[in-house]
Amino acid sequence: MALHLIKLCVGADSIDDLREWVAERSLSAIAAGLEPHSVHTTRMVPKRMEELLDGGSLYWVIKGQVQARQKLLGIETFTDGEGISRCRLMLGPEVIETAVQPKRPFQGWRYYTEDDVPRDLTSLGAGIVEMPADLRRELTELGLL
Repeated sequence: MALHLIKLCVGADSIDDLREWVAERSLSAIAAGLEPHSVHTTRMVPKRMEELLDGGSLYWVIKGQVQARQKLLGIETFTDGEGISRCRLMLGPEVIETAVQPKRPFQGWRYYTEDDVPRDLTSLGAGIVEMPADLRRELTELGLL
């Protein structure tokens, strides 16, 4: 069973903001002659890398709710210019919307098991996917989705 990470998407007000950021990073990677991907740098290094790279994703919390995920492609450790150990999470270029799931604020990232993750939005049916995001969020808060 895959293991996942969950992290606050600081600075993004919506999935569209996240998608713009990912598109910019993917274009930068392509310009450098690399496969399209985005990179997220974090201080802590996951100890369970093998489990994360066996089909895991990084789930993004936007405005207090899990709303999207990106596939984890790789994890690299490095030391920055100040001598601090850091970690690069290599993420797939696709931002996959998920069913909205409330999440309280936390620092850093956390492991997220397969039993805890919200389902991908596409698995909920075409009618749900076509519904405006604000309406989906409100119906979820009311316990109707």
